Amino acid sequence: MRVRSRWALILCAVFLVLSLTSCAAPSARTSGVTLTIMGKKSDMEKSYMRCVFDRYREKTGNELKLVEFEDAEFEEKASRAFSEGSAPDILMHFHNADLNRFDVSANFLPLNDQPWMEDLTDSALAYCLSADGDLLGLPFWESSVSGCYYNKTLLDGLGLKPAATQAEFDMLCQALMSIGMTPICWPQNGCTWMYQFPLDPLFADDPERLEQLNGGQISYADIPEVVDMARWIQSAAKNGWFGEDYMNTGWSDIGEKLGSGEAVMTFIWDTWFYTDFEGGKYTKEDFALMPVFLNTVDGGTYEGGNLNMMLVNRNGEQVDKALEFLSFCAEPENYNAAFDGISTVSCFRGQTTNIQSQMVQDAAASIAEKERVSTAASRIVGYSADDVAAAFDSLLRGEIDAEGCVARMDEYRELDAHKQGT
Repeated sequence: MRVRSRWALILCAVFLVLSLTSCAAPSARTSGVTLTIMGKKSDMEKSYMRCVFDRYREKTGNELKLVEFEDAEFEEKASRAFSEGSAPDILMHFHNADLNRFDVSANFLPLNDQPWMEDLTDSALAYCLSADGDLLGLPFWESSVSGCYYNKTLLDGLGLKPAATQAEFDMLCQALMSIGMTPICWPQNGCTWMYQFPLDPLFADDPERLEQLNGGQISYADIPEVVDMARWIQSAAKNGWFGEDYMNTGWSDIGEKLGSGEAVMTFIWDTWFYTDFEGGKYTKEDFALMPVFLNTVDGGTYEGGNLNMMLVNRNGEQVDKALEFLSFCAEPENYNAAFDGISTVSCFRGQTTNIQSQMVQDAAASIAEKERVSTAASRIVGYSADDVAAAFDSLLRGEIDAEGCVARMDEYRELDAHKQGT
């Protein structure tokens, strides 16, 4: 009897240990789930995406099937997948006009009730909200703050201060020009990545105006500030504020001109200084940040980063598992592992392992007051950076005036909206 009692106790202890071990193991590990994620190949190959994908597989035992398209074919093939019934569990997409191809309200699950929503930074959250206030997706991407980055060492040595208003910025440019310095490094296709600065405040601060533009009730030509922008750019070029050879200056020339001190300012994003700027006589430590002034709002503006989101297919057969994957990505342990050492502004409040530039940290108060979510590039139907660049290129070559430039922007936008099927 004593032997049986002893064996009974041992067996009970074994069963207790097995029971506790089973409870402690992640339930997903034994489910054999395979989730399908669709996106651009170039996006999915980002190091932080591969990291979180691998961590999910390792820690849950589940599998991810990645459906990757080349950039040029992504929109067409991805939207067709949703219309033909072969949609993925999760779609990776930016919040831009192309998202309209997917019939957002019919295809994607609002995520307002997800607990990780409170961990998103204000700018990341604002970027991912629909016009109705629904959270469309989980932002999981590298971010930045775009603005006017200036050589503070040079300005301090000249006794000049950064600008706080449009008038002060114009005076600063003229002062630099008068002593033989190039105030602004403006590459030939500068408006490809500057267009959003003057327009974001106009539409981010007035959503009704954006609705009217997209609905065809008004055009760019009906907005005085847009014409003011074109006039300012034309005037700045004639004043020499972009330098004598700006029409021959390319993207790759920015670093050399800033590093040598030939140019004092440029409109760019902070992470560029960590990924592309090699420096020279001046390094990234010599630069600081102020708003961009392009004659549409007196106090200038900054642009927050464009973020890739993970959207959940509300009509899929694995909605709950897709939500679990998003929750996994939104756990601090996992996103901090993914973004360890990555130069990016935080998307999550608990993000600690990424590299945030001193320039952005020093301008935090100003950014909090003036930063806008990218509206021009992401929300204007028919927006095309290349077409806007072409319109401004004609303006700067003297082929058209400011009003003609704006009219051409409208013409291009209408054509692109038609191509997008909107």
